[in-house]
Amino acid sequence: MKSRLHLFQGYGVELEYMIVDKNTLAVKPIADVLLRDADGQVTGELEQGITAWSNELVSHVIELKSNGPSDDLGALHQKLVADVRAINAQLGEHGAMLMPGAAHPWMNPAKETRLWPHESQEIYQAYDRVFNCKGHGWSNLQSVHINFPFYDDEEFARLHTAIRFMMPMIPALTAASPILDGKFTGYMDKRLDFYERNQSKLPILTARVVPEKLFTRHQYQKHVYDRIAEAIAPFDTDKILKPVWLNSRGAMARFDRGAIEIRIIDIQECVAADIAVVSLITELVKLLVSEKYVSFKTQESFTTEQLYHVLRSCVKRGAKAQITDMDYVRTWGFESLSGGEFWQAMVERLGDSIAAGHQKENLKQLTQDGTLAERIIKRLGEYYTQEQLTEVYRELCDCLAQDRLFRK
Repeated sequence: MKSRLHLFQGYGVELEYMIVDKNTLAVKPIADVLLRDADGQVTGELEQGITAWSNELVSHVIELKSNGPSDDLGALHQKLVADVRAINAQLGEHGAMLMPGAAHPWMNPAKETRLWPHESQEIYQAYDRVFNCKGHGWSNLQSVHINFPFYDDEEFARLHTAIRFMMPMIPALTAASPILDGKFTGYMDKRLDFYERNQSKLPILTARVVPEKLFTRHQYQKHVYDRIAEAIAPFDTDKILKPVWLNSRGAMARFDRGAIEIRIIDIQECVAADIAVVSLITELVKLLVSEKYVSFKTQESFTTEQLYHVLRSCVKRGAKAQITDMDYVRTWGFESLSGGEFWQAMVERLGDSIAAGHQKENLKQLTQDGTLAERIIKRLGEYYTQEQLTEVYRELCDCLAQDRLFRK
């Protein structure tokens, strides 16, 4: 059994991508052609050295991830780029390719959803029975997950508090889901808007997305997992769905593997952008855990409701969100603050600690030009045709294949 890691000794990174038809860009549920072992049998996970490929809830999504904790984001970046190219080569034989972005812009989930029908299918079918997964919040969403390790309750408390404090600002950096059903939704991060509501039948599963003030494993078990178990029991009579799977807070604790997983990051247009985002968020969390910038006592003093309202503003407006909670604004050292201003300041403050590749340059570009959602809307203009929408998302596919940023 592997020994547990301490704070920031390694990171787990997961990237989700859509599989689409090369000509029409319609979703294509053929992830199983990628996930075959040496004997040609479909498997839920395929190891690829320092990375692995795995299935998701629906068959048009593939996940690329670090194969265990990694302490070298530069090496991980290069391997993930190679994986994208290898996957595109395989998909090309089936008239398909990978598409980035946090939501397909015109997928019809009611008609096009195909749940993963192989290994662990009983889990996905149970989810579908309870929640009906044929909707945008379930079957049309792609994200980046970052897993940060912790060793014991003391490290958990420091890490959980730091993540909880900074995570409301994440959509102001990463919003990438402005269009659904072919139309602008009015949100820069519509994926997260759905994320909050898609399990509303059982509110305890997501709570307020921003997690509660919890500092020990015992507290977390009592206030989160025990309450989830009680809530799901009447709906899951076969006892298939475990509370640790059902917990959908935007940052969730996994005590079984000693990690906290951030789940609210929209996936960007290319691996370079995603790894740059991972690097920046990591350095910010490190800074907060160190208490060199904001004390632990100050971080934990903010209520979940306060942080939730900051999050909602960033979900709606991305980099243009104006943060109106002046206690929060002043705690970061500002007198006024927009989402974009916050992240530009963080890049300047933390950029020298981001060493891998060209991540600092990429981050400067990302924060100067606005979120991917804003760049997509800027390119499309106020009025656009289906052909123009297709053209923009085809370019996003090129950005992923070539590992380059999308310009507004």
